[in-house]
Amino acid sequence: MIVLVDCNNFYASCERLFRPELQGRPVVVLSNNDGCVIARSNEAKALGIQMGAPAFMMEAFMLNHKVAVFSSNYTLYGSLSNRVMNMLKGFVQAVEVYSIDEAFLDVSGLINQNMFELAVKIREAVTYDVGIPVSIGIAPTKTLAKMANRYAKKECKESGVYVAEEQSQINQLLEYTSVGDVWGIGGQFNKKLMLNNVFTAADFVKMSEEWVRKNMTVVGLRMLNELKGISCIDWDDMPAPKKEICTAKSFGKLLSTKEDIREPLANYTNICAVKLRKQKSCAGVVHVFIQTNTHRTQDKQYFRSATVRLEVATCSSSELIKAAMKGLDIIYKPGYNFKKIGVILFDLIPENNIQMGLFDKADRERDKKLMRTFDKINERFGKNMVKYAAQGYNKQWKLRQEKLSPCYTTDIAQVLIIQDKNV
Repeated sequence: MIVLVDCNNFYASCERLFRPELQGRPVVVLSNNDGCVIARSNEAKALGIQMGAPAFMMEAFMLNHKVAVFSSNYTLYGSLSNRVMNMLKGFVQAVEVYSIDEAFLDVSGLINQNMFELAVKIREAVTYDVGIPVSIGIAPTKTLAKMANRYAKKECKESGVYVAEEQSQINQLLEYTSVGDVWGIGGQFNKKLMLNNVFTAADFVKMSEEWVRKNMTVVGLRMLNELKGISCIDWDDMPAPKKEICTAKSFGKLLSTKEDIREPLANYTNICAVKLRKQKSCAGVVHVFIQTNTHRTQDKQYFRSATVRLEVATCSSSELIKAAMKGLDIIYKPGYNFKKIGVILFDLIPENNIQMGLFDKADRERDKKLMRTFDKINERFGKNMVKYAAQGYNKQWKLRQEKLSPCYTTDIAQVLIIQDKNV
């Protein structure tokens, strides 16, 4: 059996955790630059607020309905996610973190354990110790566990748990779930299935393997077997290193000079470099792109990219920033109002598998120790406590976050202060 734990309305739940007065009140979280709705509480969903809705078009509506609106606070969400995942690891042998708010639990070693009682215990512990509500689905395969979790969230609101151990319970799941809601079936597959009168997961299970293999390849066949209770998706408690790392964000305001653009580019490149070092990899190629705001029709439009290949693959922030600046020199063009810049690191290889250059004069061992020291200082004392001069202090490019909540769990200066009214 496989357990899927999913945090309910995670971003909205994180914002509510330190604001108890928001219980029962609609809450939404906005995307970067306070652009669109990316998370909603159940109350916000009931008001008809849609995912992806532009915030500026709904200001009056949200004000009239007393909707609590927040800028995305990924530092807070990441911290609370780590707390949830660490709690889950105390209950089972292995945990596969699937996303920031979802995790698969391996309960194969708990032979005599009542699955429903275990799920209730996990749910109560997470809710009490972390404060984040979760739903739990249990089934023989990952795909069925996803469906069981969705069923628990929709139909078992009191317990928040659904266990599909018996075939009758699995059949109930299959009948309940629309084929388009099956994990892995995207829009194109959904259209093709509906044209063949397949509307539910139960209809899909009845399809012949030959038809599925021919029309949906081995991917569809794997989904079919998963729905039949045959596990086909491998357990992955150690995610594979990324094959590329990207950071691309819009500016808080339009930028036009190269000097202004160099600063965010240096910061984005350093973010990629930190991620690179965390997975113990080095990059051989730095790709930089820049673009204007396509929605500003009154402005001249421009998009261009450049690729810089390094002589020796590296994870040094200094070398990567230098390469990114070289790319910017190639693609920058004056006279435009730029909205976004991004950097992508390609050709990633393990740090212990670097092909050295014949004429390479860099002190690689020294750079490695320096980067390790940088990372340790910043992890202990705060993000960018130590940084390169190219990262600057201007910050006019920073994302617009007018409704940002405090980082209650990661910044000592923003820790919640509770006062006793009787004192």
